[in-house]
Amino acid sequence: MINKGTIALGVILGTAIGVSLGVLLAPEKGSDTRQKLKDEAKNVKDQLTKDVTEVKEDLVKSAVSGKEALEKNLENFASSASYKTENAITFLEKQLAVLKEKNKKLQKTA
Repeated sequence: MINKGTIALGVILGTAIGVSLGVLLAPEKGSDTRQKLKDEAKNVKDQLTKDVTEVKEDLVKSAVSGKEALEKNLENFASSASYKTENAITFLEKQLAVLKEKNKKLQKTA
C-alpha cells in the first residue's frame, strides 16, 4: 500500500533529480550552477522536513484515536463484565439460599 509520505517523497525526489539535471545541462557558469543546486537542495530538505512532520502528526493522531477507542472498548467490557458478574452473584445467592433451606431441613430431622 502506498501512503501519502511515499508519494510525496517520490514527487520530491523526481523533482529534485529533474531540476538538478536541468541545471547541470544548462550553459551557465559553475558558480551559478552550484548556487542553484544548493538552493534546490535546501528546498528539497525543507519539503522533506515538512512531509516528515505531517506524517509524524498523522501517526500521533492515529495513536491518540486508537488509544481513545481502546479505552472506550475497555470501559464497555468492564461494564459488561460487571453486569455478568452481578448476574452470577445473584445466581449463586439463590443457590446458596436453596442449600441453606435444605440444610435446615436436615438439621430438624437429625
